[in-house]
Amino acid sequence: MKLSTKVAELTSIIAPAVAACDVALWGVEFVPQGQRSLLRIYIESLPEELAQDKHVTIENCAAVNHQVSGILEVLDPIAGEYILEVSSPGFDRAFFSDEQMHDYIGQTVSLRLIQAIGQGDKKRRKATGSLDSIDGTMLKLTAIDGEQFEIALSNIDKANLIYEDA
Repeated sequence: MKLSTKVAELTSIIAPAVAACDVALWGVEFVPQGQRSLLRIYIESLPEELAQDKHVTIENCAAVNHQVSGILEVLDPIAGEYILEVSSPGFDRAFFSDEQMHDYIGQTVSLRLIQAIGQGDKKRRKATGSLDSIDGTMLKLTAIDGEQFEIALSNIDKANLIYEDA
């Protein structure tokens, strides 16, 4: 889950503006789309608020949108027009860093891989299952079919939490 240079640049610009709104930056997506690009910012409540079961509100999103818009107007890091969206990561949240996955051990995740894993006819570039463990370089996943995998973190292109109603 390596960030592109552009996303890393935008994240460094956006992070202080998000922090000023008393929320945490979960992740940034930047999708160039011809004449009009899309900049999507995901915000999360601060850990102490999450402990009290307080979640991101529409007011939080509006405040971040206002704050970030001002910074982007001044610094102008995006060529051409763009659409700015601010949202919570939601129940099926995408992971933007390996560190974010640590809090979700034991839960179901979906992975899209750079290189296929598995043997013979069972090679796959997508895997869904229980996140068993994660360390600095690898994660262990038990797939829905019971097969177990050790996957290099550097082989993960995209990872999402799969929401399960408890």
